[in-house]
Amino acid sequence: MQKKNIISISGDLASGKGAVSEILMEKLGHSIYRNGEYFRKLAKEYDMDLSEFTKYVEEHPEIDIEIENSAKKHAETHDNFIIDARLGWYAVPESFKVYLKVHIDEAAKRAFNDEKRKDLENYSSIDEHKQALIERTNSENERYLNLYGVDRTDMNNYDLVVDTTDKTPDEVASIIITQYENWKKDS
Repeated sequence: MQKKNIISISGDLASGKGAVSEILMEKLGHSIYRNGEYFRKLAKEYDMDLSEFTKYVEEHPEIDIEIENSAKKHAETHDNFIIDARLGWYAVPESFKVYLKVHIDEAAKRAFNDEKRKDLENYSSIDEHKQALIERTNSENERYLNLYGVDRTDMNNYDLVVDTTDKTPDEVASIIITQYENWKKDS
């Protein structure tokens, strides 16, 4: 398989995928392709919060397939970009595949305090947000297994796994860049 200058970033909810992608874009001069933005846009269009829309997509797999196929199509005609998508590694196997992990308590804290999430994830407490993250993760994992036959929690799918629980986005980006450069050399 021919390697492409593409980094696919998957990971736990609130693991820092968006922030790290922004830093990588700046430092590498790559563009970003985000499936999550499309998912959120659709949730708003359907007038649902993310948990409701996740359940809706379970019953309408054609929406999920459309979202996931969009990254693959983009990679057919583009190079030098970052895919911020749960199944980016699966859609574009010739990419450098990164998984960002985070402890659920830290994820809930980050998500609850993130003002950008308030329009679709408006919870009254960190514990309530934590429960929603757990439910959404379980739903997504089951959907991906049933729809695509892949287990995104199998860390063997990735070239690099980084635990972001106690790292800044800049530290995570530096780790990724170092390993990405090594990966490109090992053709």
